[in-house]
Amino acid sequence: MAGGDEADGRRAWVDIAKGTCILLVVMMHAVLGTGEAMGGEGFLHPVVAFAKPFRIPDFFLLSGLFVGRVIDRDWRLFADRRVAHFAYFYLLWLLILSAAKYGRIVDGAGPEAFLAHLAHALVEPYSTLWFIYLLAVFSVVTKLLRRVPGPALLAGAALLQLADIRSDSTLVEEFCARYVYFVGGYLLARHIFALADRVRARAGLALIGLALWAVAEGWLALTPSAFAGYPTLASLPGVSLVLGAAGALAIVSGAALLDRAGGPVAEALRYCGQRSIVIYLAFTLPMAATREALVRSGLIADVGLVSLAVITVAVLVPLALERLVRGTPLAALFVRPRALHLAAPPPRRASRPSWGTGPRSPAVEPGA
Repeated sequence: MAGGDEADGRRAWVDIAKGTCILLVVMMHAVLGTGEAMGGEGFLHPVVAFAKPFRIPDFFLLSGLFVGRVIDRDWRLFADRRVAHFAYFYLLWLLILSAAKYGRIVDGAGPEAFLAHLAHALVEPYSTLWFIYLLAVFSVVTKLLRRVPGPALLAGAALLQLADIRSDSTLVEEFCARYVYFVGGYLLARHIFALADRVRARAGLALIGLALWAVAEGWLALTPSAFAGYPTLASLPGVSLVLGAAGALAIVSGAALLDRAGGPVAEALRYCGQRSIVIYLAFTLPMAATREALVRSGLIADVGLVSLAVITVAVLVPLALERLVRGTPLAALFVRPRALHLAAPPPRRASRPSWGTGPRSPAVEPGA
C-alpha cells in the first residue's frame, strides 16, 4: 500500500518487512533441510547464506519497535500483551508439534518420556518455537530494566552480543546474541520510523545505499573466515553485530521503498507480514512432509527446484489453514481466545492474527 496517513504508512512497511523476514526464515529451513536430504546445494543456498547475518536480527528489531507503548503500563496489562500472548502460542504449538513428532521425541520410551520432553520445553525453548519464547523473555527483561539509561542498556546488550557466548542452553545463547536487536528496536523506534520516512522521500539515494550495502553484505557473508568456529567473515564478533544492525535497517529501508512503490509484490509481502505468526507456527509440518515426498519420489533432481517447491508449500499451507479455520473454534490455533486474556482486549476490527508487534494489530490489543 502506498500513501495513506502516517499510521497506515508505518503499518504497511512494518508488515512488508515482517513478511520479508518470515519468508527468509522459511527459506532457510526449507533450503538447508532439502540440501541435507538430497546431499547437495542449489541456487537458493547462496541466498540463505547472504541473509544469515540479518534474518533474525531484523525480526527482533521489528518486534521491539512497539514495546514502548506498553512498557510503563501496570504488570497485569503488560503481561497480557507481552507475555501471556506469546506463552499461549508457545504452549499450544509445543503440544501440536511435539505430538506430530512423538515417535522421534520419545524414541520408544513411552508417555513418561513425552511428558518429560514437555516439562523440559518449559525451561528450554523447543525447536523453531524458540523465537516466540525469547520474545516474552525479552519483553519482561526490558520492562525490568526500563529505568536504566538507554545508552547504558544498549551498550550492555551490545557487549553481550560481542562476547559471543556459547552455551548448551538455547535460551542463554540466543538471549545474549539477539537481545541487542530487540532493545535497539525499543530504544531507537523513533529514529527507525524517521529512517523509513526519509527513505520514502529520497528513493533514489536509498537505492544507492541499499546497493552498496548488498555488495558489502554479500562479500562478508560469502567469504570464508580463517578463524576456527567462524565459518565466514560475517560471523566474526563485531562484524556480526554491525551486519545484523545494518541488515535490519536495510530491510526497513527496502520495505519502505516497496510500500512507496506498491504493486503485487508489496501486497503479497504485506499479507505474509500481517500473518507472520501463522506462517511461523505452522510451516514446519507441511515443509517436512513436502520435502520427504519430493525427495522420495525422485521426480525433481535439482536441489534448488525442490527447495523452491518446499518453500511454496510451507508458506501457502499455513495461510490456507488460517483462512479455513477463521471464524470457527479452530481459529484458536492462531488467535488467542478472549477468555485467556489477563486484561480485557479491545474490540477486534478484523480476524487477522498478529505477533502483537504492530500498531493496533486487530488480533492484539493496542500498544502490544
